[in-house]
Amino acid sequence: MKIDIDGFTGGDRTSIQLPACQQELLEKVKLLDKPFTVVLTGGSTLAFDTTSPNAILHAWYYGQRGGDALASILLGERSPGGRLPITFYQSDADLPHFDDYAMNTTPGRTYRYFTGNPLYPFGHGLSYTAFRYGTPEVAPAQAKPDESLSVSLEITNTGRMTADEVVQIYAQRKQNAAGDPLRRLVGFHRITLAAGESRKITIPVPVQTLRHWDESKSSYAIAPGEWQLHAGASSADLRGYATVRVEP
Repeated sequence: MKIDIDGFTGGDRTSIQLPACQQELLEKVKLLDKPFTVVLTGGSTLAFDTTSPNAILHAWYYGQRGGDALASILLGERSPGGRLPITFYQSDADLPHFDDYAMNTTPGRTYRYFTGNPLYPFGHGLSYTAFRYGTPEVAPAQAKPDESLSVSLEITNTGRMTADEVVQIYAQRKQNAAGDPLRRLVGFHRITLAAGESRKITIPVPVQTLRHWDESKSSYAIAPGEWQLHAGASSADLRGYATVRVEP
């Protein structure tokens, strides 16, 4: 594309920073010294000064009722329940050049390989309440590649209003090999709980979700041994784990 705009080349973005005019707007609003909320509309990761706003709501690209949905959240009538499907990075320095698609070169990218401190981690999302996680349990204690596991735990809404929680299950090899992901999402469950309500949930995890691509064999493989299945509110907010042994 024939585009000559700072931050773009041929139609591709070269920076994850907000456009300069929007950053300038944020600075001027900050100088008013009044509470304000930033509502972002966009389809990818962005970076900016997140310490200035009192709240930030990412609306993505909403439909014709999006304004009503935003109003109900901003007015406190509904508790937000969205979770980030991507990682938000602090700055361009956290990422390789935009045309470098390698995933696991230092410092890596995505929640699977990124070793830095993200602006907001994969799976992140706040609400107007808080949730307490019980100790996760996995069954069976050992399984073969063609079998399925179940992770069970109790979730409690410790706040004062009805809200959604998205419980996420991340797998990690106990003895990670070079090149292995730091963690991988293998299951999740959205649950709506009233204030003070507790409920036990069970999340299925097929052993096949632990597979990786074996370059030497040009096929998928599952590494046998001990695996940890972590339950948490995001890829960086893990509350507890259970251990399972995967048989060859």
